Amino acid sequence: MVLTGDPTTDAGSRASRPGRPSRPDQSPRPVQRRGPARRIAIIVLATVLALVLIRALLVQSFVVPTDSMQPTVQPGDRVLVSRLAYRTGDIKRGDVIVFDGSGVFAPDTAPARSVLASAGRAVAAALSLPIGSSDFVKRVIGLPGDRVVCCDASGRLSVNGVVQAEPYVHPGDDQSDVPYDIVVPPGRLWVLGDHRSDSADSRAHLGDPGGGTVPVGRVVGRVVAVYWPLSRAGGLAGPASGDVAGAAVVPAPSSIGKDRR
Repeated sequence: MVLTGDPTTDAGSRASRPGRPSRPDQSPRPVQRRGPARRIAIIVLATVLALVLIRALLVQSFVVPTDSMQPTVQPGDRVLVSRLAYRTGDIKRGDVIVFDGSGVFAPDTAPARSVLASAGRAVAAALSLPIGSSDFVKRVIGLPGDRVVCCDASGRLSVNGVVQAEPYVHPGDDQSDVPYDIVVPPGRLWVLGDHRSDSADSRAHLGDPGGGTVPVGRVVGRVVAVYWPLSRAGGLAGPASGDVAGAAVVPAPSSIGKDRR
């Protein structure tokens, strides 16, 4: 004999089963979806982190505001600076470098930056916005221990007794209009601008602590290319070894801040 249950009892039994609504008119809750503002915030945050990592580990972009490195680099040029160059190699005479000159070439008056301010500065630098005032671009002339002298009777510069040809110097400029004879201290560099008559470089700080030399630890990296304007885009070739008194090098630090003068 087939038993038939009471319809009311069956309905009640079905309603009491887990996972089913207790009332016929009760519907499942809608799935919460991320709003567009949250998605945009995530994208922006990921972009910022990527830019900060690239800036910290690989390359950084700078706008050159002055003519102190003419003709090698022109005002308005956008250049790429390799941070990796001195993590895997050495600083050489003749390299064009960017370094943080705060406390050396510029007053060390910058206040402590928050994490957000540092991230914002990193993003702006990655986009080649000319911010800050303590980063400089110059050419390495003397390494630690080098004796750099200028000028001899013919107006030439020498390093360790070897006269430098310096083909990169701005046409019409003398090697220097300021005489000097300096032995570069350990862990420091003697740097000059290619436009010798219009460059506030190591010569301008001979009377300062360090005698105008720059700590190796302040080096950001090596200028490897101009990428804008397109008419000047291309890599920066280093001078021939004979123009920089041989192939002497100095190990760069593992921690390696744009051009002002």
